[in-house]
Amino acid sequence: MSEGTTPLDSLQAAAERVRQQLKLTHYDAEGVAHLANFIEVQRTQLPPAQREAVATALGCFLGQCLVAVYSGEWAKGPDGSTGVGLRERFFFNPFHLVNQQLNEGERASVAAFFASVPQRLAAPPAARKRWIS
Repeated sequence: MSEGTTPLDSLQAAAERVRQQLKLTHYDAEGVAHLANFIEVQRTQLPPAQREAVATALGCFLGQCLVAVYSGEWAKGPDGSTGVGLRERFFFNPFHLVNQQLNEGERASVAAFFASVPQRLAAPPAARKRWIS
C-alpha cells in the first residue's frame, strides 16, 4: 500500500484492475457470471504459485459487485477477515468464495452464490436460541 492509500482504496483499485482486464463495464450480476466462467477456464491452468494472488484479485472484483448491487460495504469480519457486510446481518468473504470455485468447480460457482443473495436477504433473521431458561 502506498502512502495515503487506505485498505479500502486498495481493494477498490484491485477490483477495478480486474474489471478492466476482463473488459467488463459494470460491477453487476453479468460481471459475476463472466467471472465464474473465467474462473472455470483458469482453474485447471493456474499454477499453484499464482493461485493466492489470483484468488485475491478476483475476490476484490466479486466483493465490489456485492457492494454495488446489494449495497454492501467492505468490512472486517468477526474472525478478522476482510469481506463484505450486507444489512448488518450478513458477512461474505469473496476471497473464500473465489477459492471455493477454484477448488471445487461449478458446484461452488460464484455466480450461483451471487444469484442467491436476494433470497438470503429476504429470509427472516433466525430466531435466537434461549439456552438458559
